Amino acid sequence: MRKTTLAAAAGLTAILFSGTAMAGKDLDTIKARGNLICGVGQGTAGFMMADSQGKWVGLDVDVCRAVSAALFGDSEKVKYVPLSSQQRFTALQSGEVDMLSNNTTQTLTRDTALGLDFTAITYYDGQGFLVPKKLNVKSAKELNGATVCVAPGTTTELNLADYFRANKMTFKPVVIEKVDEVRAAFFSGRCDVYTNDSSSLYATRAANPPPPLKPEDFIVLPEIISKEPLAPAVRHGDNQFADIVRWSQYAMLEAEEYGITSKNVDEMLKSENPTIKRILGVTPGMGKALGVDEKWVYNIVKQVGNYGESFDRNVGSGSVLKIDRGLNKLWTKGGLQYAPPIR
Repeated sequence: MRKTTLAAAAGLTAILFSGTAMAGKDLDTIKARGNLICGVGQGTAGFMMADSQGKWVGLDVDVCRAVSAALFGDSEKVKYVPLSSQQRFTALQSGEVDMLSNNTTQTLTRDTALGLDFTAITYYDGQGFLVPKKLNVKSAKELNGATVCVAPGTTTELNLADYFRANKMTFKPVVIEKVDEVRAAFFSGRCDVYTNDSSSLYATRAANPPPPLKPEDFIVLPEIISKEPLAPAVRHGDNQFADIVRWSQYAMLEAEEYGITSKNVDEMLKSENPTIKRILGVTPGMGKALGVDEKWVYNIVKQVGNYGESFDRNVGSGSVLKIDRGLNKLWTKGGLQYAPPIR
């Protein structure tokens, strides 16, 4: 009996640790189709926006591109589907899109009740308030009785009610689904305040005031009233696809931590650092474990960049938004962005 048990255990161990990922139905469908269908938002500068040529760009778009680079060796094999906050979960559940990368907050109920899995957190955010400077408001505690523009079906709507209730204040909600319409309502004066994730508010202030209004006519109040860990989401059930999405984000973080950039990645292939050799596939094994090409990280960094490059280009110092990295700095620099090791 003991020999049989040991033999069975050894066989199970061999299966579990063979190092080759088994494809699931979602991943098989994506590979057979030859492209990734990524659900994004309806347009937020710096995060997800179609440019003047119709090309989608932004921090969340780069996540989709990184997954495509890992899967196909080509970051451009992505179809983007813009979705409202109320459409996004149904679109993912129904199979209209393969994944969401659209400033979606990870919460317990979304993680457990919607049949979804969240992957790595791409942006640590928090909810804030945008107001016209002429309102002469310096704090959210001064917003008693304000009219507030907010999108429905969001954690933002729930947080707003909680905040005003906790501070014994009242407000009048103006609930509008389409992002362009809610911004237009705010800028036209239909509401005193626009509430959303702070990142979205900075993007709105920088890119959306209609002339003659200017960005400096508006201020983001200092209060942050919630935790908003933003992460891609996939359907529950295909663990390998979820792993590829998760580790594509981790790869961008690991590359930044080890100083691997889109500009020096070819030179880094010659590095003698054993960690860098594993990350870039010079020492094989990591690609096989994930079920992708051994050059998966190389392809991500070469075509998309590391996390810092993506952040700076889209929302940071190299963008019109000029958002400070804050919590989104690497853990080595006092931030929360931390990737498990690729080994």
